Amino acid sequence: MTEPVREPLRIGVLGAARITERALIDPARTTGHRLVAVAARDRSRAEAFAAEHGVERVADSYAALLADPEVEIVYNPLANGLHGPWNLAALAAGKHVLSEKPSASNAEEAAEVREAAAKAGTVFMEAFHYLFHPVTRRLHELLAGGELGELQRVETMVAIPAPEDGDPRWSLPLAGGAVMDLGCYSLHAVRMPAPWAGGAPRLVSARGGERAGAPGVDEWLDADLAFPNGATASARCHMAYDKLEMSCRIIGSRGEALAPNFVLPQMDDRIVIRTADGERTERLGTRSSYTYQLEAFAARVREGTPLPLDADDALATMTLIDESYRAAGFEPRPRSRV
Repeated sequence: MTEPVREPLRIGVLGAARITERALIDPARTTGHRLVAVAARDRSRAEAFAAEHGVERVADSYAALLADPEVEIVYNPLANGLHGPWNLAALAAGKHVLSEKPSASNAEEAAEVREAAAKAGTVFMEAFHYLFHPVTRRLHELLAGGELGELQRVETMVAIPAPEDGDPRWSLPLAGGAVMDLGCYSLHAVRMPAPWAGGAPRLVSARGGERAGAPGVDEWLDADLAFPNGATASARCHMAYDKLEMSCRIIGSRGEALAPNFVLPQMDDRIVIRTADGERTERLGTRSSYTYQLEAFAARVREGTPLPLDADDALATMTLIDESYRAAGFEPRPRSRV
């Protein structure tokens, strides 16, 4: 059920990325928020985007959009390498920021984003939308309620068929790679059960494979982790897989639960639970995880409702990404200069 509409958020969009329709446009329409402005490197592209999606106006540049006093929220879906610079610029302009993941190119830049968010005093959130959907909330409830027993293992796998060779996700200067695009979900979801495992997991080892023709860019990476209570985890990602897979399995001393698609639960809202009492399947609803996310973000901005995601969490994830890269023989992504 849609929550009561508060004063609409006034949102400005950086770029005309493909993900924006699913991640922001549709949720904003559903929840009654305003799309005030859009800017793109190519103004004609921004004009077409605005006409198609009902954005109120086109800004001449990213900087002009940030300077617009009517824009209070900046949504940043740019290429990975442009997240950090424009997140910093938006925070410096006093805007609230909803940034696509990851928040920066590396941990050093993510720390700067955290400092900028603290200085601005505005809301900063990395768009790990899956965390707000009932599928993930239910996985955590099963741990908290004790039905699965003590946490023993977490396994995540996020994989897709390969993008075209010229896709920015294969670009090292734009902070591309499987971990940046997909593994951030795997690692983030492994971090989230920390309250039931004695604390945050630490990286034990990682291995990965380089994309042919893209030196320094990871095509796949597997990370092994361990929690303070002795539980273990694997966080896997693959950006040239034979199918789409976005699964999360939580194994406890009394049973296990599997979400076949925790990243996009609107495509598959099942959780399969196996215990000594047998197997059952729960369905948690196909309402978009992005809509839940925008509602939570609006509640934080308008009413101060706490969020599970902030700049500190973004830095913790980025630190784990950098550690995984180094352990697998890669360098962390270079920061982009704008």
